[in-house]
Amino acid sequence: NSDLHQIMGGVYLNTREYQKAIKEYKKAIELEPKNEIAHLYLATIYAEEKEYDKAEEIFIKLLKIDPDNIMGIYYYGKVLSEMQKFDAAVEMYQRAISIRPYFEAAVFDLAALYEKQKKIDKAIEVYRNYIEINPARMNLRVKIGDLLIKDKKYEEARKEFQQLLAINPENIEVRIALGLLYYEMKRFDLAVSEFLKVLEKNTGDDRTRYLLASAYEENNNNKSAQDEYKKISITSDLYTNARIHTGMMLKKEGKLPEAIKLIKESIANKKDQAPFYLLLSSLYEDNNDLSNAEKILKEGLEILPQNVDMHYSLGVIYEKTNRFPESIREMETILSIDPDNAEALNFIGYSYADRGIKLDEAEKLIIKALKIKPDNGYMIDSLGWVYFKQGKFADALSNIKKAMEIMPADAAIIEHLGDIYLKMGRLKEAREAYEKALKIDPKKESLQKKLENLIREK
Repeated sequence: NSDLHQIMGGVYLNTREYQKAIKEYKKAIELEPKNEIAHLYLATIYAEEKEYDKAEEIFIKLLKIDPDNIMGIYYYGKVLSEMQKFDAAVEMYQRAISIRPYFEAAVFDLAALYEKQKKIDKAIEVYRNYIEINPARMNLRVKIGDLLIKDKKYEEARKEFQQLLAINPENIEVRIALGLLYYEMKRFDLAVSEFLKVLEKNTGDDRTRYLLASAYEENNNNKSAQDEYKKISITSDLYTNARIHTGMMLKKEGKLPEAIKLIKESIANKKDQAPFYLLLSSLYEDNNDLSNAEKILKEGLEILPQNVDMHYSLGVIYEKTNRFPESIREMETILSIDPDNAEALNFIGYSYADRGIKLDEAEKLIIKALKIKPDNGYMIDSLGWVYFKQGKFADALSNIKKAMEIMPADAAIIEHLGDIYLKMGRLKEAREAYEKALKIDPKKESLQKKLENLIREK
């Protein structure tokens, strides 16, 4: 009995016993080759299991039985999309919509596929055609506006949103979208105006309040920004970011004690937020208080022992306070958590190179880091520095120049260039490099001494 096997297939499908379901659906098809439901579910199971070739084979058979099987056409389109056969997928979605114009899933998937292909105009056309036959879905014009923003057609997007607000001035979704558009256009005053209108009706909307604070911040109205950030509820997902932004603003204003106080309060409210410990540590560093900078990171790591960012920052503090073994230990801890952490690999490699020790190991570590982040200027510089310490000056020069292409204004990299030229006897170029580095970092005493010695020797 084909129907019985089909029913059993459905039972197994519901319990996610896919192999048993496949067996039942195959048996149902064997007994009744034109069983459309068995074909459809068998194909969708293969699709779920990412066996797209098998799914496609079944869908083709299904559509030979019934060329207008709407769900078969639609799900075949989804499979074709997963197989990167985009033109064929478009054809299937269009076919489904032509049979059933109100088939929203097909409409949305077709528009999303066009968007994925960066065919924004076509995606918009799909939505407009659907709104035309189904005016009740006028809210899709918000999506059209978002696509226009994505396509940098800001004025068209603005008109779209304003037309919607003319129909319904109380539409909060559209009001927020218009505010975000103004934000994207860097018209922060207008963004503020829209977000304030939303908050008049919804005072507890933390998301819009966060956007309002961000707009104030971008418009250099720091006091208003801080006031709004502070209103964001402790239970909000945005609480941490709001507090971090406030602390950073206070730091930029030179109000370190206020910033420290704020972030300490934030930690008291939420002890499991790594960004608080990281920012507070950096604030202590800015205040020349490395002892407390170290202490707060250790407190954070007691609560979040697997946090690699805090381990890294602690390692940097150890390095600054001349505790080399401890700094390496922190980086090794990071690598025990995340063996492919490029920053930790580079830190250890550069630390070895700078001390002229374990140079072969340093080279391996940095090469591994560069496989993970091949365009990182600091890591390319580190490899150049290893080669310099190994006496491979041509390789060192090549890597340092490459690092400079990525980071042309980094004083340390330019200083390394000068050191290499000096070792190669290219004194004029060494002097030029030191002078250039000194313009960027005029307070660096070691750099001043190198330049003075070079001038004196000449």
